[in-house]
Amino acid sequence: MINRREFTVGTACLAAAAGLGLPGLAFAQKKPEDGREYRTLDKRVPQDAPAGKIEVVEFFWYSCPHCNTFEPQLNAWSKKLPQDVVLRRVPVAFRDDFVPQQRLYYTLEALGKVDELHTKVFKAIHVDKQPTAKEDQILAWAEKNGLDKAKFQEVYNSFSVSTKARKASQLQDAFKVEGVPALGVAGRWYTDGSMAGNMPRALQVTDYLLAEARKSK
Repeated sequence: MINRREFTVGTACLAAAAGLGLPGLAFAQKKPEDGREYRTLDKRVPQDAPAGKIEVVEFFWYSCPHCNTFEPQLNAWSKKLPQDVVLRRVPVAFRDDFVPQQRLYYTLEALGKVDELHTKVFKAIHVDKQPTAKEDQILAWAEKNGLDKAKFQEVYNSFSVSTKARKASQLQDAFKVEGVPALGVAGRWYTDGSMAGNMPRALQVTDYLLAEARKSK
């Protein structure tokens, strides 16, 4: 996990690398503990989901290697979600220089291209080593991936995308996100790889919290 106070892709990443391993069997049998493997929020966060649905928010940063590793795990988990659960991705901005990648995600969303290109952003950064931290680099990536550069730039700099990026930062603060990848559940709970021990266990904790959310519907 990338901690919000330690952004260098060095010590912080190495320390967090264990957070993506497979959970042990004993781990899987244990009931998650509030304050240890997850945290109940002091104040509920409004969900952006249809009535009757429970929202799971994944907080991520495209340049985070652990978010890149977690992405296939999250995709596999999301394909088995019950009908009453909605997954929402939220790009974080712990610093101002994260904002261009926030805008990148919301531009893809506005263009209806998240399903097609979201994982390709991770690949460009972590496999192809293509810089995507600034607007001109992002526009070059968009054009390379067959998108109309002028239209992409127009949406990227639109009021709508700026608003979504700002709201994403407000949401990360409301959930008190400590690092990424991280998960918010039902506007009531927060967990991440550091708390749960690893991200597969964080998904187990999320499943437990979803069951808890259903009990109090």
